[in-house]
Amino acid sequence: MTAGPKLACVMGWPVRQSVSPVLHSHWLKEHGIKGAYIALPIEPANFGRCVAALPLMGFAGASITVPHKEAAFALASSLDDDSRATGAVNTLVFQGDAIAGMNTDVRGFAASLSETLGADAARKGPAAVLGAGGAARAIVLALRRAGSPEIRVLNRTPGRSDALARSAGGSIRTVPWGDWKTALADAALLVNTTSLGMTGKPPLEIALESLPRHAAVADIVYNPLETGLLCAAKARGHQTMDGLGMLMHQAVPAFSAWFGVTPKVTPELRAELERALGG
Repeated sequence: MTAGPKLACVMGWPVRQSVSPVLHSHWLKEHGIKGAYIALPIEPANFGRCVAALPLMGFAGASITVPHKEAAFALASSLDDDSRATGAVNTLVFQGDAIAGMNTDVRGFAASLSETLGADAARKGPAAVLGAGGAARAIVLALRRAGSPEIRVLNRTPGRSDALARSAGGSIRTVPWGDWKTALADAALLVNTTSLGMTGKPPLEIALESLPRHAAVADIVYNPLETGLLCAAKARGHQTMDGLGMLMHQAVPAFSAWFGVTPKVTPELRAELERALGG
């Protein structure tokens, strides 16, 4: 630890909906670390220049959120295994003149899935994944590792879902966006990895009638905590998982890399984040 304050941030566009500053500030206070974590709204055209400036201002690293995860992958000078496997980076660590890229979303989703829905949630049957961006790539990898027998990827731009399926390999198939009957029939898990339904974004319009009642529904959006998808799923009796667990668990290795302490995900942390979200 250096004598001066350590700095980190979250970069996104938009980023006002993020509660990551509350999360990391909770851990900084808990561990008595002199530091700060802030939100930086960065337009895509300015992303590279802004990242380059952060080490000069004393930042130890940055969290990367929509829409910058693939751009962060491209500019990192070194990558961990999950970043290489997904082609996406959600955590940058500044090491002198080098920029290390990490993908902690894979571990974060896996931990939240096991904690919320059970260790065998992915193995119970096919999974339908909405989206084909950086978050989707991480979740597909997590589901494959957890033993999902088949993963069906839907995206509004077919080329991106096809590219994900080709790069991920295994039992992954693409389904046209809107073909809910094909995607959800006999599925055991539905996961939304898009920003649809997030505060300030359009709603996710999906027909759940073909989804078996025993299937679970997960949404990585956490603001609002109960998205329209989760509300509709609960009304049908599905077990659900919100995005707050993934947010907390993916932040653990990032905080450790920046601040030198490995924090814990606790009920007290979740309660503080829920209060910040107005719930």
